[in-house]
Amino acid sequence: MSTNIIKVSRNTDNAPKSAVSTQTVAFSHYNNFSAQLPVDPKTGEIVAGGVKEQAKQCLENIKAITESIDHVMDDVVKINVFVKNISDVDAINEVYATFFPNEIPTRTVAAVAALPMKDALVQMDALISNGEGTPPQDASPLVKVSRNTDSAPKSAFSTQTVAFSHYNNLSAQLPINPKTGELVTGGIKEQAEQCLNNIKTILESIGHVMDDVVKTTIFLKNISDADVVNEVCAKFYPDYVPARTVVNAAALPVGALVQIDTAVSHGDGTPPQLPEDTRLLVIEASNTENAPKASYSHTVAFSHYNHIAGQLPVDPETSKIVAGDVKAQAKQCLNNIKAIIESVDHVMDDTVKINIQLKDITDIDAVNEVYTTFFKGDLPARTVIGVSAIPMDALVQIDAVVSNCEGTPPTA
Repeated sequence: MSTNIIKVSRNTDNAPKSAVSTQTVAFSHYNNFSAQLPVDPKTGEIVAGGVKEQAKQCLENIKAITESIDHVMDDVVKINVFVKNISDVDAINEVYATFFPNEIPTRTVAAVAALPMKDALVQMDALISNGEGTPPQDASPLVKVSRNTDSAPKSAFSTQTVAFSHYNNLSAQLPINPKTGELVTGGIKEQAEQCLNNIKTILESIGHVMDDVVKTTIFLKNISDADVVNEVCAKFYPDYVPARTVVNAAALPVGALVQIDTAVSHGDGTPPQLPEDTRLLVIEASNTENAPKASYSHTVAFSHYNHIAGQLPVDPETSKIVAGDVKAQAKQCLNNIKAIIESVDHVMDDTVKINIQLKDITDIDAVNEVYTTFFKGDLPARTVIGVSAIPMDALVQIDAVVSNCEGTPPTA
């Protein structure tokens, strides 16, 4: 692996532009897309119509960005769909399926309290394969590998796992018993266990284990359930604990209380990469005293990416939320991310994707004033959602994906 791989940030006039994010940031073998709202790039306004028209526009914007970098929709590995009303998912699916005539990507769906534009009903972001790599990597005809197992819940609108290069990207797992197709009986503990058992089953079906998980994003209907879910997670990760972000969902599919999304290391790579050349890549989990302590890893590096856990506006010296308004809190979140990134010998401009949760979506302008001061070069791709609650009653939480040009051992 090269130690001078270049991050490539790009925009096209055929999709909506933003002063605070880049439409797509490519690094190594992935393109990371900013969330797309149902905005007509010609007018800058939300398209007329209902949720089906809005979903189509989101996907048209993703398609325009994809085609602007010489890719096609079948190169999409993962889609995140954020909706205002969970009951709209069936209508969205009617449109969604038409954009993927061959292999359907992995997917996460959650209802959120608010989206960045008041009249938006849906927002989508995407992760796209990038077989050509970024300079000075040579183009490689890497193969996207989509797989399902009968031992975990299946969906007509998503694939359980899609591997590309050195990552497996799993669809978010709901607490569904694959034998019955129904929610498991019990409360949050039983549902969290089922989600994790589904993840474990999918991983074992492709020759992986839970310790190969790099990052988990846990969607909770009730943020107060976080402690119980953390206890369950501890049983599945007794030694190494992946990076983690907790997101409060307004609603989840099938009325679930919890849903868990995972990114998984894939040391064997996808064809024509050779397993004997790449299987020994090492997951590097790191923590620093300069960021708030947590029961999970601050950052987990694998291959050419670092995954940063969700950062709250907590002062690492006091372990308390910083005083002040949302600007002060956003600054602390970003300072925590900066401290973690610097602890692994990187800088903020190595960031390729940022995810922001806001208690009050109208705080976005205030957050942006702080946000842009942390980056000297091209801004990362970005997704912003409004949520009803954030751990520790914070106003904002931020996580990040960061480039890792040196790779992970034994090839560093």
